[in-house]
Amino acid sequence: MGAVMGSKNLKAVAVRGTHDVNVANLEGFKEFIKMIHERMKGPATKKYKTLGTPENVLVLNSLFALATRNWTNASFEGADKVSGEYLNEHYVKKIVGCATCGMRCDHIAVVPEGPYKGSTSRLEFECLWSMGPLCGIDRLDAIIEAMRIVNEYGMDGISIGVVVAFAMDLYEHGIITKEQTDGIDLRFGNAEALIAIIHKIGKREGWLGNILAEGVAKAAELIGGDAYKYACHIKGLELPGYDLRTLKTAALGFSVSFRGACHLRNGAYSPDVKGKVNRFKIEKGRGKMIADEGNMYNIIDSLIVCKFSRGTYYDGWKDLANYYTLATGIPMTPEEMTKDGERIENLARLFNIREGKGTRKYDDVPYKIKNYPVPDEGPAKGACVNDEEMAIGLDDYYSVRGWTADGVPTVEKLKALGLDDLAYIAEKANKGGA
Repeated sequence: MGAVMGSKNLKAVAVRGTHDVNVANLEGFKEFIKMIHERMKGPATKKYKTLGTPENVLVLNSLFALATRNWTNASFEGADKVSGEYLNEHYVKKIVGCATCGMRCDHIAVVPEGPYKGSTSRLEFECLWSMGPLCGIDRLDAIIEAMRIVNEYGMDGISIGVVVAFAMDLYEHGIITKEQTDGIDLRFGNAEALIAIIHKIGKREGWLGNILAEGVAKAAELIGGDAYKYACHIKGLELPGYDLRTLKTAALGFSVSFRGACHLRNGAYSPDVKGKVNRFKIEKGRGKMIADEGNMYNIIDSLIVCKFSRGTYYDGWKDLANYYTLATGIPMTPEEMTKDGERIENLARLFNIREGKGTRKYDDVPYKIKNYPVPDEGPAKGACVNDEEMAIGLDDYYSVRGWTADGVPTVEKLKALGLDDLAYIAEKANKGGA
């Protein structure tokens, strides 16, 4: 939304109302919220209330699913030093929550000593990972400081780490030189280099800082040569903190995401991490898992409820439909709400198709995920994603969605979802016009 507004030189949209927006069934709504609030105090949110999302560090590391050194390794030898357990014991000073939330998940970390003494930042797993293990860095003081300055520059904490890891990979392989980094020794594991290059990116300072500020997809294009082999993104968005070579449901789920590689658009990593499927292969049936989860995420976002609370909706769609009905007074069934989630997915797909980036060839994983097998000794050794299994997964997903083999919603599907007026986009794409 911000990018679209920016492209039109639109700075803001201001709306002023003169009436209150009231809840349709106030007493019923209050009882529902009370129930969810109590559930938030229970086991469904234990992870967020204790270690927070940094708990993922050791969990993923044990599964060889903790992407390290720009998806070179799948486990990190320094994981204990950047774990949620170590963070809580040595750095977390306060745990806070949003107003009226029964969960309290916001872990505030403070550096107690050393060169970054006093540096303070909230630290979630994804950002800790991207500026830690992904860059080969095992110093939490430097990671907290990096997160602090990233916030001040207004940059994304996940993408920036992936960008730096990409640059480190290029440096290690001689694709960029020390002269081009303005003297920064951009090796994996160099915490001081992480801080220095983030400042350069934030200021667009120097040749490299200016290029890296564009993100890995554009930066790889500008650098040229083999740089694209080290750029880990899907549809231009940098990968989140999961090694897709060893979590293959996630690989498929992220590949079809309309936003690109985003863990907040689909929880496809969940069945892999929880052992519900064979995470080292893609097979028929994964498509439905991904589609169902995607529909649910679409609705959670549309209702503007926290994704960390998703485990508290014990009855799933029934709870969410009830929440909507109590708030608006408009009757909503679980089936209708599921259809709404599907409608959102198709609408977003049509947008991408209209913009020229919504068909099968864009539903893919990065070069490194397909061509650099996991080298770590253990059960994941040799794992990578190949084109054959991606083809199986995409065919399955498109079939579940009611899309063509090229990933385009059929006219029949759009009519069933009440999107008849946009069928022309699909028709044009099916004739080769997109």
